[in-house]
Amino acid sequence: MPQCYHHKGRGAFDPITTPPTKWAPSADHYPILKSAGGKLVPENVRLSHIWCNNKDYGWRTQIRTLLANGKSLAEIAEILNRKGVPPAHGTNRWTAAMVRKAYVS
Repeated sequence: MPQCYHHKGRGAFDPITTPPTKWAPSADHYPILKSAGGKLVPENVRLSHIWCNNKDYGWRTQIRTLLANGKSLAEIAEILNRKGVPPAHGTNRWTAAMVRKAYVS
């Protein structure tokens, strides 16, 4: 989860409740993503928000699918911008460089 969307940042979490809120803590596979074979073990985990993990997973899935379909990084950036997907790193628009950084981070 390279981008935190909480207005107070990565360190602000809601209490754990049932059902959990979007700002409740959630385990994030890092530095090796779950999709890349990362395991949820102490040396490969950090705490993040449920909302941030879901956002991150959503655009990573879209990027992975578009790459598998032979789209270039520039084409993927254009598609994400057209769909209104919020950029991963806090800027206004996706660029080819951002798509690459988001995919490999």
